[in-house]
Amino acid sequence: MEQKKNSFFSSRWGFVLSAVGSAVGMANVWGFPAKMGANGGGAFLLAYLFFVALFSIVGLSAEYAIGRRARTGTLGSYRKAWESRDPKLGKAGGLLGWLPLAGSMCIAVGYAVIIAYVLKAFFQSVTGELMFVDTGVWFESFSTTEYSVVPFHIIVVVGTLLTLLLGAKSIEKSNKIMMPLFFLIFIVLAIRVSFLPGAAEGYRFMFTPDWIKLKDPMTWIWAMGQAFFSLSVTGSGMIVYGAYLDTHEDVVHLAVRTAVFDTIAALVAALVIIPACFAYDLNVGAGPALLFVTLPRILQDIPAGQLFAVILYTAMIFAGVSSLQNMFEAVGESLQHRFPKLKRSHVLVLLAVICLGFGLHMEPIFNWGPWMDIVSIYIIPIGATLGAISWFWIMRKEDLLEEINKGTSKPHGNLWYYAGRFLYVFCALTLCLVALCMKVAF
Repeated sequence: MEQKKNSFFSSRWGFVLSAVGSAVGMANVWGFPAKMGANGGGAFLLAYLFFVALFSIVGLSAEYAIGRRARTGTLGSYRKAWESRDPKLGKAGGLLGWLPLAGSMCIAVGYAVIIAYVLKAFFQSVTGELMFVDTGVWFESFSTTEYSVVPFHIIVVVGTLLTLLLGAKSIEKSNKIMMPLFFLIFIVLAIRVSFLPGAAEGYRFMFTPDWIKLKDPMTWIWAMGQAFFSLSVTGSGMIVYGAYLDTHEDVVHLAVRTAVFDTIAALVAALVIIPACFAYDLNVGAGPALLFVTLPRILQDIPAGQLFAVILYTAMIFAGVSSLQNMFEAVGESLQHRFPKLKRSHVLVLLAVICLGFGLHMEPIFNWGPWMDIVSIYIIPIGATLGAISWFWIMRKEDLLEEINKGTSKPHGNLWYYAGRFLYVFCALTLCLVALCMKVAF
């Protein structure tokens, strides 16, 4: 979309909360605890923190910088990056950008489905029905039935798109409400879980490293994949938020802030889920069933369980919608930049039609799983790799450093650049090869 049609973020914290909202989502709430539970607890956490630090300082800041330089989303940013090497390469870069952009749309389609299930659980928590059912039977009753959550699906897609009508301004306003409430809600839940008998075993598991696990390459691979997708460093989504940044902002500093709050969100979610699962001897790696079978079963057994169920699913809706905003905005911004005659309202209607049309075919959650596996095995790792190579191998070093150093009091030089060119690109290539060769869905 043309820059004049989009406002900048009005404040640094408004930007950070919006970026954190994009990063915080299902990857934090069930992905992080599940991978932590399967890969050594504290050992996984150490590896994860290493990759989060590297990817935020180098990869995330580069995506913010690229978006700000191009003043548009994915397609224009790739074109501009490749043009800096040779004007003749601009068209190729623009074409290449369609793949990571498609990744954003594919994730949006899948996310909208799962948030529709969360919204259904929220309503049945409010009515109290969820407190008196066999959660396994209840989940199966609608997760295996086609078109079982159509009204909730429509509410999620249309409601999220309505928050994008004013671009950065409406994204910022909604996240200033959703993100503080998300953190507050999960802190309340974590405090409640701490009183469960056996919760202490969960804390020991989380914060006592199994050093042998650090010798296992897959611990590092899983931590790396989780860090990539938790920070939304996928060669597309975060670019569009960078496009709304002013030139006086320090993008590296903002990237680190985003990573800090995203990591806190992941840890707070884990402080709810892992101790609760230890207390009830339940499988922490249950995936989607964790939200719809395991946690409701726990909530049925504790005092004021209905209230905490409402609180839990409210937080999950905030996390899902804030991530969905970014995916839709990344696609919408790029489409309107590529086809300038399109109005924002027209683009949002088009996104609604695409998302609802494809999403209805995935409404049984068992159709959703294979779809998201394809996205996370093929489209997203390839997109992240293409982005990393484009910024650090195709784009001129001088142009990238010029943009990175706008707004900073201590300029970044060769150390930052070569950390990106070698370490970050190596990590992206490794993730891509592991996903493609081993068919591992991150």
